[in-house]
This record gives sequence, C-alpha cells and structure tokens, in this order.
Amino acid sequence: MKKILVTGASGYIAKHIVLQLLQAGYSVRGSVRSSMREVELRDAMASHLNEETLANLEIVQLDLTKDTGWDAALMGVDGLFHTASPFVIEEPRDENDLIRPAVDGTLRALKAAKAAGVRRVVLTSSVVSIIGTQPRAGQTRLDEQDWSDVNSPLINIYGKSKTLAERAAWEFAKSNNLDLTVINPGMVLGAPVDNIHGASLSVIERLMAGKDPMVPRSGLVVVHVKDVAKAHIKAFETDASIGERIIAANEWFWFRDLTKALKQAFPDRKIPTRQAPDLLIRFLALFDKPLRTVVPQLGREYAVSNAKAKSILGMDFIAGQTAIVESGQYIANQSG
Repeated sequence: MKKILVTGASGYIAKHIVLQLLQAGYSVRGSVRSSMREVELRDAMASHLNEETLANLEIVQLDLTKDTGWDAALMGVDGLFHTASPFVIEEPRDENDLIRPAVDGTLRALKAAKAAGVRRVVLTSSVVSIIGTQPRAGQTRLDEQDWSDVNSPLINIYGKSKTLAERAAWEFAKSNNLDLTVINPGMVLGAPVDNIHGASLSVIERLMAGKDPMVPRSGLVVVHVKDVAKAHIKAFETDASIGERIIAANEWFWFRDLTKALKQAFPDRKIPTRQAPDLLIRFLALFDKPLRTVVPQLGREYAVSNAKAKSILGMDFIAGQTAIVESGQYIANQSG
C-alpha cells in the first residue's frame, strides 16, 4: 500500500483527492492547519468510507508559513501531492499576502520532500499560470508551453501567485532531481465532498443569489472537481507525466451561457442572464472587490487545450454543464 502526503487536505479539491486515493487503496497522510480542520476532514471522509478504509487516513498539522513538522510529515511516504495554496476571490491590498505563502509554502514542501528522499511530486497549479499572456501567432488554444506574464495587465494577483509558485517549483525540482508533474486546473466546479465549500464555488453562489442584475462580458474554462482529483492520481501513476505541465480543463463558458444553464435548471431563481456593458462593470468594480478581478478579462476568451491530459493521462472529462448545474444544486440545497 503506497502512502501519499496530501497538503492542504481539508481544501475543496484536496478532499476529493483524499477520497479518491483512499477508495483506490492508497494510504493517505493529510495535512491541515488546525485541529478544527482535522475534525472536518475526518468527518467528511467518514460520510463516504467504511471504518476499514478510513483507518488508512492519517492527519497531521502543517502551516505553509512555518517549518515545524514538515520533515516528519514527509518521512515514509511514496509521493507528495502539494495542493495547499491560498485561494481568494477578492484582491488583497498587499500582493505579498498572497504571493509569499504560495511561493514559500511550495518551496517549503519541496525542500522537505527532498530531505526525506521523496522524489515523486504532483503539484496543484492553475490555468491562471498559463492564460495571462497573448496567444502566439496562429495559435487558437493556449497550452502547456504558455506561461503567464506576471507583469501583464491580463493577470491578477492570484494568477501572479500561482505563476510564481509554479515557476519556483519547476526550478527547484530540476536542480534537485525531483520527479514533478504539475496539474493546471481551470475553474473547478462540482459538489464538495461535504457541506463545506470555499472560494471556488462562491461565483456560483453569487449568481444563484441573484445579487447582480447582469453578468460581465467575460467567462471561464470549467472543469469538474472529480476530474481534477482523478488527474492528480493518474499523474502519480503515469511515468510519462513526469516533467510535464498538464491542463485539467474542459469547456469555455461565457458568463451569460453559464447563467443560462443555471437558469434552465433553476427557473424559479433570479439568476441574471443579461450581459452588462463593459463600462458599467468597470464602474461597479470601483465599489465591488470581487468584481475587480473580472475587469482585466472583459471581452477575452481564453480557450485552452486539454490534449495532453487526454493523451498522457487518458482523461475523459465530465461535461462542463454537468459541473455547473451540480454546483448550483449544491448551493440550492445549502440555502434552502
């Protein structure tokens, strides 16, 4: 039985990874920030697993910003899945509040892996480390060769943090002989493992609440959370993925199409389906922090290629509309 350390194990994506690993017969050591998160993670797994399988879950406390416990956490494991990284909807006042934990935490995890003799690492990055750039001449879809320009107006602070953290990981892995695979998910949707969701589903929550009369002329590339978890495990099991960035994403949705899918599924909800003029969004963003992250993307469609995920990992992605409607159903059940 192989043992995997999953960092940030109480996160939205990570819980799905932990669940799928345990279901597949792995032993999992999951790291969390606090005892409260430990209870949350164990309860989440207990609702899906029998006692025998649940016994293969060990939980430790680690902090991205502190060295304590990392060396011990990496001892005796066969692989590291580093998913822990801050994710926010609102832009922080100081970009280093997001960038430093992302970069330093990634390096802290990789250094501990190196010290413990753990060569195999799967890192959770994001398509935001790819899409913050202009397409090459004749290019119709961005792919894993593309890197976001951290100085570009097309990228926000979250995108900058993910780009810098991923670059730091590749540099460290190459100079320290680590077998690294990076998974770059799109906008991750789908029901959580339990009744707790973080920032990822807050976009759907906002749309379901009918807070906005119109939606911006922007969009996102959608992927189901179960597929993101599956991609991590397949990457670990597939030697051909070593040294590769792999986009885990399926379909592009303009917000007006995304909200139409929600409206069709939930006709009684006041879900906005009209598209707002760019000028109005720019004005409203002066007073609405989450909306500010949308402004650089107005009018821009960033199609990405998932060919590598299909060819190397054999992925067959769940339809984007399924992920959207499933997220809406989860929010509807939560709100009553």
